[in-house]
Amino acid sequence: MRKLAWVVTTTALAAVVMSAGDVFAEEAKAAAYDSVLARSLGADDMGMKRYVLVILKTGPTRVPEGPERDAMFRGHFENMKRLSDAGKLVLAGPLDGVSGWRGLYVFATANLEEAKALVATDPVIIEGEMVAECHTYYGSAALMTIPGTHERIAKKRH
Repeated sequence: MRKLAWVVTTTALAAVVMSAGDVFAEEAKAAAYDSVLARSLGADDMGMKRYVLVILKTGPTRVPEGPERDAMFRGHFENMKRLSDAGKLVLAGPLDGVSGWRGLYVFATANLEEAKALVATDPVIIEGEMVAECHTYYGSAALMTIPGTHERIAKKRH
């Protein structure tokens, strides 16, 4: 009987602690909400916003190895930096090349036409080395903090 009373008491205590933990977690979450930050990032009530996701795929014209290819890729990196500095490019990076998928961009716009115009400034697109496939994307507004955070953690630059 003592063992049963201990199990019941322990179970009841655990339920109270878990319930209190849920309440405290909700209060902490509510207290952690930063309306100024949310507004500055363009977040909706869910902390999300609309972007355009661009998949860079292998294009019809491979630029041969040499100075022209080197200059094209130098321009590609300079263009990404320019777009990031302008607050337009939120995220960029290479992919594994499987199925011709070479890289991705996430643009801070919900407008496909604007994103296509931004992509069109990239030397790899201009030269036909890559082509862009654009999609609307709904994701965390916190993505907007990536460029500034990245600057603070990167020892080397392109």
